[in-house]
Amino acid sequence: MIDYKSERVMYYKVLVGLLLLTAVTFGLPYIFEAGADLPAQMFIAVIKAWLILMFYMHLKGEKLISVMGIFSLMIVLVFFIIVLVVDVANFQFKDESHITAPQHTTGVTKHVTVPVKH
Repeated sequence: MIDYKSERVMYYKVLVGLLLLTAVTFGLPYIFEAGADLPAQMFIAVIKAWLILMFYMHLKGEKLISVMGIFSLMIVLVFFIIVLVVDVANFQFKDESHITAPQHTTGVTKHVTVPVKH
């Protein structure tokens, strides 16, 4: 016999865990230095995908599917890391980009005066 109340509590715990991991994912850019948060975000994404597979797709009792799911997630993770590393290393518009171009400051501050109507 299935105890639905304990099942519901377990689903709520997984939901709260997924929401907390999502909040951590959004907060990571403010915690780590620029560029250091991507591996942590990818790791959290793998954990979230595993939780969804195991609990919401009811695969926690299936050994072969669990192993294949983890293996597939790792392949996707490695693929994305390789693609991102190659893309960042070969970014051809570094000087033109407003994100990666060095900021040039002249040291001159412009003051703008706004006419006031009386």
